[in-house]
Amino acid sequence: MPPTALPAGPRPPRQGAGSTVSNPDTQQYDDARLPGAVAPESRNAIPNQATTPLGRLVATVERLRREVREAHAAADGRALVELAKGILIGQLNCTPAAAARQLDELSRETGLSPLELAADIVNQAARDHVSEVAAEFVERTAAPAPAEPAAPSTTLAVRLRTAESGVLAAADDTQAVAESLLTNALGPLGAVAVAVWSASPDGSLALAGHAGFGPGEAARWRHVPPGVSTVARRALQERRLVALARLNRVGLPSIGHLQWPDGGRMAVPAGTGGRIHGVLEICWPQPLAPQPPQIERQVEALAELCARTMDTAPPGDFGALEAVLPDVAELVDLAEGLHDPAVVLTPVLDHEGRLTDFRIRHASSRFVDPAGRQRGDVNGALLLEAYPMTAGERGLFDIVERVHATGEPFRAHRMSLTALVDQIPLTSVADISVSRHGSAVLLIWRVEDETARLADLLQHAQRLGRIGGFEENLVTGEITWNAQLYALHGLPTTAAPVRLRELPGYAHPDDSAALGRFLRAVLRYRRPASVNLRLRRSDGITRHIRVVAEPVLDADQRLHAVRGAYQDISAQHWTEVALAATRDQLAHSEAESAERNRLALQLQHAIMPPTPPAITAPGLRVAVRYRPAETESLVGGDWYDTVVLPSGLIMLSVGDVAGHGIEAATGMVVLRNALRGLAVTGAGPAQLLSWLNTVTHHLAKHVTATAVCGIFDPGTRVMRWARAGHLPPVLVRGGEAEAFPLIEGLLLGALPEVTYAEREVRLEPEDTLLMFTDGLVERRDSSVQDSLGHLLHTAAACAGDVDRQLDRLLAESRSDTDDDTCVIGIQVG
Repeated sequence: MPPTALPAGPRPPRQGAGSTVSNPDTQQYDDARLPGAVAPESRNAIPNQATTPLGRLVATVERLRREVREAHAAADGRALVELAKGILIGQLNCTPAAAARQLDELSRETGLSPLELAADIVNQAARDHVSEVAAEFVERTAAPAPAEPAAPSTTLAVRLRTAESGVLAAADDTQAVAESLLTNALGPLGAVAVAVWSASPDGSLALAGHAGFGPGEAARWRHVPPGVSTVARRALQERRLVALARLNRVGLPSIGHLQWPDGGRMAVPAGTGGRIHGVLEICWPQPLAPQPPQIERQVEALAELCARTMDTAPPGDFGALEAVLPDVAELVDLAEGLHDPAVVLTPVLDHEGRLTDFRIRHASSRFVDPAGRQRGDVNGALLLEAYPMTAGERGLFDIVERVHATGEPFRAHRMSLTALVDQIPLTSVADISVSRHGSAVLLIWRVEDETARLADLLQHAQRLGRIGGFEENLVTGEITWNAQLYALHGLPTTAAPVRLRELPGYAHPDDSAALGRFLRAVLRYRRPASVNLRLRRSDGITRHIRVVAEPVLDADQRLHAVRGAYQDISAQHWTEVALAATRDQLAHSEAESAERNRLALQLQHAIMPPTPPAITAPGLRVAVRYRPAETESLVGGDWYDTVVLPSGLIMLSVGDVAGHGIEAATGMVVLRNALRGLAVTGAGPAQLLSWLNTVTHHLAKHVTATAVCGIFDPGTRVMRWARAGHLPPVLVRGGEAEAFPLIEGLLLGALPEVTYAEREVRLEPEDTLLMFTDGLVERRDSSVQDSLGHLLHTAAACAGDVDRQLDRLLAESRSDTDDDTCVIGIQVG
């Protein structure tokens, strides 16, 4: 332990933080700053003031504040020098004056300032966390040039030791500690504000000290209730240093977040002896770049300095915590007064003050060990030795350590505890409660036995199943109901239970006959029975209830009692009612659908019979095949038409109305008859489709269709054709099949005005022309082009007259959509 600092003279009252150090012993390290640090001169520069009385007054106040801050910094530097003198007095056994001369001589010999030399002497003597950080910084920042290795490390040591001197001088004033930290250590790092939070066992945070924030902002953040997420609380919960590059990007509120919303933050828990007393939070005005490990170690060392001011434990050796302190004795008395098994734990620390384990100071008289040991076997043992399985991740040891560190209590229902019994892991279930009391921890567990577990399981099963149990003693008249049965009846638990014979008075009158048979079976014939009834409650609600009861006979086979259960089956009843109504509605809908499909099929067959008669024209044979859908519900809108016009020309057409059912069938009738009527005008196929599109768009609502139309001249064997979104015709000539080119043509009904392209082809004798709907080629697993290729291959292999060709095409069709199919074959003689 370093010697206590010698008196450094009176210190003026602190007014703020962030000042420069003008003392000759301390000025030297102001110019050696880490990258990104803000120069104190720039922070404290006073802008030009107007030559007015108010302006001169403001300048005077700023000057006085700066002088006060410089005086504080100088006092902290003098305290560090006096501390080094005290160490020399103890080591050299000399007078204070001789120690001062020795310090001056060493300063001249080493070329270091007295403040730098004082920090080095204290580090060598203390060998604490601060000296470790300084030594680590020496190793990481030593330059390759031999003339400059000590400058950065000396600057760091001076900052940390000066800050420590300020802390020791104001050990009972956390506000002064915060100001000293910002002035001596954090200001050179570029920080503009610092907050020291103290943590309470209830999870709240209190602003114990601050520097760099305005009085109004500090007043608003003087208390943070439990459960409010802030930067400091995140560090407290995670128990590690938290660095945020930009505060506004994480969405966590904190002190000064409106003043520096885009600035960086760093928060680190402040603790000693395994206990976290609070959090040190540091604010930067600009975004914070990723910091090297040595900077984080500096901040952790400063947080440890803050923790010393908030630690209320008695000073002394760490081994003193092993003693039975007064608060531990009181906690032992408290554990003995509990009805649940309780264990009192005290922390076990190493020589550096780090928590290593917990000592089981006392196991209460009601102690129940998960491994079956007696309380004497675990009293005085270490927690990890007695229960090694608690060391798992998020295990019981981690929970106890967190409660001891933060003071926030922990409670869990049905937590698994694993103990080793003859090197075999044995897991039990228990309710856990962990709380901190002073320096000790109280651990309470209630191991769940099988009887309680089954009773709890039965209670939940009755609640979920809405079941209430009862037992009625017919000899004494005593009636026992559980809480769920009171709820089913809509009665308070203080009301008198309803006797079984009085049940008809609470039931619907229509259920009286069935309820009478139920009571006779149980009370007269002494047989188990059940009944469904409508229970009318006093609050006006009617519930559907199933009552099940069985007689209980005594040794003489006389009826002694009746026990049973009520079950609320209202949900099941109304579900059955809704299901029956749905069945009726579904049957009605199926009948309507079947009737609609039958009418659609009759309409389709009346217009297009499945086997229409062949059409004979001079030098031409026309055959038609129509294959309806196999499923009646898929009756579609496929149609065909072949008609000899008054001019002697022959109109051939095939179409498909989108959809199925009666709507598609009626749409088909409209389009087929409209096209037949328009054809007598003598217009070409392109014009006919244009007119048919107008009919589809304006007269047939919500109908779209595809079609291909051809006008054949038997005299010239010229075929003029046009298409509206339909597959083109296929020409079979000389054993080869080829589809007509895919000319432009929008489907019918999409737009009000459409112009269609028209092409013509001259047919040769023995040619066969095929016009068809997509039901002949469409497959779910193939593209239309692949299916059309298969059709061309099949058509090229077909021989004989046109009827045989169409029959073979239908027989070898690979379509799997179960759609209607129309095929027209034209064979030139």
